[in-house]
Amino acid sequence: MCGLGGLARVDGRDLGVEADAILTTMARTLAHRGPDAEELLRQGPVGMAFTRLSLVDPENGGQPLYSEDRSVVLIANGEVYNHRELAATLPAGTRLRTGSDCEVLVHLYQQKGLDFLDDVRGMFGLVLWDRRRNVLLLARDHFGVKPLFFTRDRERIAFASEIKALFADPATPRRVDWDRALVNPLMTSAPSLDLTAPATYFEGVESVPAATIVEIDLRDGATRRHTYWQLPAFDGDSTRSDEEIVAEFRELLADSVRACATADVSIGLFLSGGVDSAAVAALAADTTELQTFSVLSGSTVVNGDAEHARIVADKLGVANHQIRFDASQPPTADEWKRLLWLTEMPTCSPEQYYKHELHRHVRAEHPEIKGMLLGAAADEFCGGYSSTLAADGGWQGFEAGLAGMARRGLLEDNRPKLGAWWEGIEGGLLTDAALDHGRSLLARDPYAAFVTAKMRDVEQFNCWQEDRTAAGSGTEARVPFLDRRLVELVASIPAARRERLLWDKAVIREAVADLLPPEVVHRPKVPFFYGDGIQHTHRPFIEMLTRDGFALVEEALATERGRTMLNADRVRALLHRLAHAPLSAHVERLLPLLNLCLLDTMVAELPPPLVDSAATLPPPRPLHRFTEWESAAPEIESLVFAPSRWKADSVIALADHVVLLKDTTGTSYLAVDGSLEYVLEDGDDWTALLHGLDGTRTLAQVCSERGSAPESFRQLLDDSLDLGLLRLYEPAAADATAPTE
Repeated sequence: MCGLGGLARVDGRDLGVEADAILTTMARTLAHRGPDAEELLRQGPVGMAFTRLSLVDPENGGQPLYSEDRSVVLIANGEVYNHRELAATLPAGTRLRTGSDCEVLVHLYQQKGLDFLDDVRGMFGLVLWDRRRNVLLLARDHFGVKPLFFTRDRERIAFASEIKALFADPATPRRVDWDRALVNPLMTSAPSLDLTAPATYFEGVESVPAATIVEIDLRDGATRRHTYWQLPAFDGDSTRSDEEIVAEFRELLADSVRACATADVSIGLFLSGGVDSAAVAALAADTTELQTFSVLSGSTVVNGDAEHARIVADKLGVANHQIRFDASQPPTADEWKRLLWLTEMPTCSPEQYYKHELHRHVRAEHPEIKGMLLGAAADEFCGGYSSTLAADGGWQGFEAGLAGMARRGLLEDNRPKLGAWWEGIEGGLLTDAALDHGRSLLARDPYAAFVTAKMRDVEQFNCWQEDRTAAGSGTEARVPFLDRRLVELVASIPAARRERLLWDKAVIREAVADLLPPEVVHRPKVPFFYGDGIQHTHRPFIEMLTRDGFALVEEALATERGRTMLNADRVRALLHRLAHAPLSAHVERLLPLLNLCLLDTMVAELPPPLVDSAATLPPPRPLHRFTEWESAAPEIESLVFAPSRWKADSVIALADHVVLLKDTTGTSYLAVDGSLEYVLEDGDDWTALLHGLDGTRTLAQVCSERGSAPESFRQLLDDSLDLGLLRLYEPAAADATAPTE
């Protein structure tokens, strides 16, 4: 991983000496991406800044890279995995002057022109200056794993691996693009298929599209785009058997893992306990001396990720370091703002915090590790969301759900007034073809549209967040599942065989079934921290927002956009509610809006370079050492679970919006805001306890009457309080009248 930055005149003139200060600032801004070396170049119309993280040929792989006659100049961030095979295709007599895997790109360009990336496998963002033709090329890999942004006016273009470096150029606008951000599906979580191009969240800033070369004539600014690869149409007609497809998937994934694990430095792996990262670990274990790292938090303990990560590591015989996130240590406001500036994403959430902290631990305790293997992006192309979107309806339910998402996308983007035809009891009389007469991808094949939409998410979210959270610690993230050969293979599966091979990622599970424990191969998909145990993630971030009198929130609300765009009273009310019932709403619904406000301030008053502010961070999260999960579980839970808010002498009652009802058959129900939400078991101790919680007696008194102990209801009480179903009064106050909320 490296940092790229630079300027180029697009009006036929040369850069002046004043560009040197901008290039120097760019390099300093990007220093966290490349802590091993820094190079600056200014010649004629072009200036380049390069910061290097050396994974291949640390001694001789510096950049810029040149052709033999120095007419072609290249800086590149990433890795060319098949550089040796490509080098073998070069004309006889071609001499590679360095050991850099990227040098082959210079010679391929001289040989093939704009077709020079057609056969490249790897991840890269690159800038190439052809001095003879006086053109500048900006290009990215097939999936946009490596970033590259630019901004331009009539006189010049500025480019960089991260948006923050562009602000070194006074000509770069410093405005957050609220209009586009507020309708971005990654911000709204809207259940529709969005096929629009990825956005950068900043006005005047563009990203080089994945699998695209942007060619700029430096004499007059004329620009053209060359797409060297496109996502397949997923209308496959393969005649290979299911077994042959699974076998080829295994072979291709193994080859991709082998390439990603190849480096002249140590490589680690983030192991979640799911089949994706477990598959990468199993295939990498024989190619490198692998060390794995996992999140040990309240959420990953409850959902089983932490335990299954250990099971995988033990099976493979590799080290597994579980990094502990104690419930008593929420991030500070300054930590959060620094992470937000690092990621440049208003969608920055607990997920990015966890990953950033893992990378920080690795950099502090294992500085020899400079690359990290990930299991990311398997879900997007291999059916990973099928079971979660099916609503218990199997593959047919999944396809029906996709059709509904496709319809919503068409209605939102093309003809919103037609939505009335799908509303009410008479809704659905028209087919989806009525939206566009059957011409669009959405109407023809919602599954193909779904994968196309996921490609957008891969570029705008998956790759973006993995790159930034790793870059913050000078580490390179490597993603074996983002290999075009794997995606093309999956795209070749005929529609009639999708259910067999793509339901719940069957193609992946079968491909590695002989390498992993059965309980991991067949383990249902579990989100990183959503679902069971999510309150253990929400609580620290709610505390972050509510501490010091809501200081971070008030800072966001005090910004110009915060005052005009956010309803401050409702923001505060939501936080008060979350503070007492963290499962009653999603704090991540609020975070993106606060992030936008904070980013507004950051682009106006640029924070210091990340390498300078790193010293302000607290010590990395600790490694939790244990030998056997079952015996260690009680101690782990005491550290990563927030303590129960109730005690034996607490007085508890149903919340004001909750009513306990019983019908004529004796069945009890909990009605929430007037709707029946929970059916309770007759004669159950929990049901009896709820009937006794009247807000006048202590919990111990109510339990004693029924011959039970409060501890036997710990989880139910914790969850009911977190959901806001119960209200908590001050302890030991039988005549209390005011709840703690």
